[in-house]
Formats: sequence, structure tokens, C-alpha cells
Amino acid sequence: MMQKTGPVLLLVGGGHAHLGVLADWIKHGSPRGRTMLITPHRHTRYSGMIPGTVAGEYAIDEGTIDLAPLAKRAGAELVLDRCTAIDPSHRSIETENGSRIEFDYCSIDIGGVAQAREVLGEDPRLLDVRPIASFIPRLASKREGAGSDPGHIAVIGGGAGGVELAFAMRRRFGNRHPRVTLIAGEAGVLDGFSRRARTLARRALRRADIALVEQDARLKAGRLFAGMHTLEPVDLLIASIGGAAPVWPGRGGLAVSRGGFIAVDRHQRSVSHPHILAAGDVAMRQDSNIPRSGVHAVHSGPVLAANLRRLLDGGDGGGGALRSYRPRPASLYLVSTADGKAIASYGIFAAHGRWAGWLKRWIDTRWIASFAKLDGRV
Repeated sequence: MMQKTGPVLLLVGGGHAHLGVLADWIKHGSPRGRTMLITPHRHTRYSGMIPGTVAGEYAIDEGTIDLAPLAKRAGAELVLDRCTAIDPSHRSIETENGSRIEFDYCSIDIGGVAQAREVLGEDPRLLDVRPIASFIPRLASKREGAGSDPGHIAVIGGGAGGVELAFAMRRRFGNRHPRVTLIAGEAGVLDGFSRRARTLARRALRRADIALVEQDARLKAGRLFAGMHTLEPVDLLIASIGGAAPVWPGRGGLAVSRGGFIAVDRHQRSVSHPHILAAGDVAMRQDSNIPRSGVHAVHSGPVLAANLRRLLDGGDGGGGALRSYRPRPASLYLVSTADGKAIASYGIFAAHGRWAGWLKRWIDTRWIASFAKLDGRV
């Protein structure tokens, strides 16, 4: 590939927001300069389809996006490596393979790191959903290593991801009918959702014969506890408790907020180094409280692309012409119950039905298919 003259943009991570950047480059032409994408995996997995893949609703590769043809069509160079350190002042990163890559502008969109063992304790039965890219093969490997189907599966985490995985595990092993327990924590199931959505979730869990425990989980001396009571025997523990921040951004000198997440302004720029932008799970907006979820990462992608294009094409970075992602007053969430239905939640509205399950499958598969069209396969 011929080397372009002009500024170098380094995209660190193949997250949902960076997919939006590549899509913008393909649709509207790549901006001035050279774009490099560094990620340890050629394929990125869409988090919204993981429970459906676990449940057997999708084939293993249906929820993945091949970054190689996307990067090529976008005029970006794909580097299969992992960022391990950053020097924001000297505008360079170091990689797992020992390379040093310099940049003029950098955008970071990597997933949060696993934290289940730090939060819950050590246990060989414990499987953290993160890193998301490897969850499906790690789940398959753990089941193969066990040599038999689990008799009791505990899913830890009461958010939408944990709820969906509890239903997915029920469907995956439904014919053998293992016990499935969802440990939602003291905040309860679907914390932050409307009362109606939480009621529908509890009702659906009862119908699926999934036990719900609304106490905090912990591992002690090889045993799983919720509150003061043990839930043993348990064969498989799946933790869906969100991701922690990687240590290298803060260690390198980037300003970080509570929990170590990169502190960004309303334009997704680092508050300490405005030539570095960040989005998705690794970033935390300082001007407003926006949850780190796939919904917001997807919607912030076009805004991130517009801001990066502005900077690369000679914007002064003052912010006057830069865009800001402003979430709607409410977001639509579709929580699959793995029986062809889903719980639809929008603000105070919530409903559970087959139509919501159809809508979720349509939205998810259409989003994946949009990238197949962009990379020329369709």
C-alpha cells in the first residue's frame, strides 16, 4: 500500500464506534492523511448477538464482522496487534509485539477488561463474559473440559446482558433441564429500567424456571454465596458484571475518571490531551452521565467519525465545529428471553412479546448485514 502524506490517525481497537468510523470512510471517502487500525483480532463480535449465539439462535460466525475487508475499503491499514502502553505527549503507543507506532491523532475504542475474579474471587468454574471477542470459544472450551453437561448454572449480573444470558443458558441446555440461577445483586434485576420492565423480567424468569436471587454474589473458600447463603453445588459460573478500565491509558498520563476510564469531553476528546479521542466502554464523558453500553457506542460512531475527519482535514480542534453525541431522552432496549420473544423497554414503556423478539433479531441482523454490504461481500 502506498503511504499517504499528511497526518497519521491511529484507531486503537475494533469496537462498535470505530466500526462507525470505518463505515464513514467507506461511504464518504477517507480523509486526508493515513489511517491505521490496530486490534488483536481480525474479527470483532457484536455484543448484542452473543446471548442469541449461546442460545443456538445464530451460527457461531453470524454475529461477527471481518475487519480486514472493511479496513481495506476504508483505506485503512489493519495491524493485528494489541496496544499495551501510550505516550500521549510524544504521540506514540507500544504494542504487545514490541512495536512502537507514532501518530498525530489517536482514537481509542477497546472493550473493558475482565474483572470478575477481582470482584467475586478466584474459582476455576468462573467464566467472565469479557473479553467479549473470546467469550463464545471460552464457553465451548469450558464445557468440553467438564466432560458432561452442567447440573447447575449460575449467571451473575442483573443487567440486560446477565438476564439475556440466563435465558440463553436455559435454552441451550433446556432438554437436559439443568438448574439455572440468576444472581442479580442487591440492586435487583434490570436496575435502571422501568418498574414495568423489571416486573416483566421477573415474570419471564419464573415461567422459564430460572431462580432469581437479588443479593450480591461472592466466592469464598471454593463456594458461591449470595448474601449469607450458599448456592452450591454449582457447575458453571458466568459473570456478566461489566468491564473494568485497562490500566495503560492512565499509566501513560491520560486523564482518567472514576474507575480509570479515559475522561473525555462532549466531543469525545481526552480532557488532558485533545489530540486523543476515546469512545465506547473505555471512555467516560465528563459533561453528562452516559451509560457505557453497546447502544451508545453504536450511536456515537458517526459523531466520532465526523470529529476525526474535521481534525484530519485541518480543523483547529477548538471544538467550535466539532459535533457532540447527545442521547435521546430514552433509548430502546430489547432484552431477549430466548423463546422467540423479548422485553421491549423504552422509558416507562415496557412490553414482552414475540413482536419484540422479531424486532430485536431484525435490528441486530440488519446491523451486521450493513457491514457485509460495505466491505463488498453483498
